[in-house]
Amino acid sequence: MLLGSWTYRWVLIPAEIIERVKSGERPSFRPSANVGCHMEELGQLMQHCWAEDVLERPDFNQIKVQLRKFNRESSSNILDNLLSRMEQYANNLEELVEERTQAYLEEKRKAEALLYQILPHSVAEQLKRGETVQAEAFDSVTIYFSDIVGFTALSAESTPMQVVTLLNDLYTCFDAIIDNFDVYKVETIGDAYMVVSGLPVRNGKLHAREVARMALALLDAVRSFRIRHRPQQQLRLRIGIHTGPVCAGVVGLKMPRYCLFGDTVNTASRMESNGEALKIHISAVTKAVLEEFGCFELELRGDVEMKVRTPSPSPPQ
Repeated sequence: MLLGSWTYRWVLIPAEIIERVKSGERPSFRPSANVGCHMEELGQLMQHCWAEDVLERPDFNQIKVQLRKFNRESSSNILDNLLSRMEQYANNLEELVEERTQAYLEEKRKAEALLYQILPHSVAEQLKRGETVQAEAFDSVTIYFSDIVGFTALSAESTPMQVVTLLNDLYTCFDAIIDNFDVYKVETIGDAYMVVSGLPVRNGKLHAREVARMALALLDAVRSFRIRHRPQQQLRLRIGIHTGPVCAGVVGLKMPRYCLFGDTVNTASRMESNGEALKIHISAVTKAVLEEFGCFELELRGDVEMKVRTPSPSPPQ
């Protein structure tokens, strides 16, 4: 193999050359440099670069200084121009890497923000660490359901875009309010809005108080909410709340959702569907918990017939 005046033995292939360099033989295996055919200083610099002792090898900045020193007499020297272009290329490459890194970090931040919107923070952190999120049972949580009375009729008299705008305005308002409370928005389906407190991070009995305070804030906001295409019409929100045990876990892979299961969910939904417009309908269980705080005014509604799940009879022994 022959490269200019720097000659390797013809019998060696590159792999053999690398093995001999790695073997650490003495004297160290190096090319046979005919320094006399080139600038003496350049040949010495090259020999310093392949020195066995790392402390004797110049770094890139030192090499650049030496090469420029060799070529001071000609500012337009080809080698000097080449060094300048290489330096400019390196700087441009650093800027490009920094730009791409910042773009990656920004996309990562957006992805994490979206993940935190879809799932509770503690659950999202588990998924980011690559951990499996196991379903978990909670002894006591409080669930909130609400919908808009007369939404079907309102939708029939509105265009699809007007309905989308209405729900977007309403839920944007709701989302801003619930951030002030220790609650988690489970989902929205059409005009239905579902919120829970007491999971995935347990908070004792505070879940009932947090949901009750949140419900009052949402009800107050609805009274002043303005429908864009019907500014004179008052939205009539119906709210139901129930407290009890649930099981919760992440369901799905492509679009994972944090779902709740159990009779408590069904009962909370029934409390909402059997409630009255612009009122908060709570169960006896929720009432008992709220009374412990002594800061809520509660009014007995009376008996309401409601469909609930009855336990299956035990099989005969």
